Amino acid sequence: MTETPVSEMSFEAAMRELEQVVSRLETGNVPLEESIALYERGASLKKRCEHQLKAAEEKVAAITQDAGGNAVGTAPFETE
Repeated sequence: MTETPVSEMSFEAAMRELEQVVSRLETGNVPLEESIALYERGASLKKRCEHQLKAAEEKVAAITQDAGGNAVGTAPFETE
């Protein structure tokens, strides 16, 4: 776990730390007080990731829609 404030973390850093928190909690070998602190940190990390994903989705939507809400400059994704 880092000491970096969650509000200053990149999406990738927050996800990495969230995965570490979950892994530590899943072991069940963490004292109660530490478990509570980890859970609180994990909740903050989750919220940060959700916020950053929502912001990214809004940016993509703004880029791919015109003023009328119609998709522009996009083509269907095709797989071979």
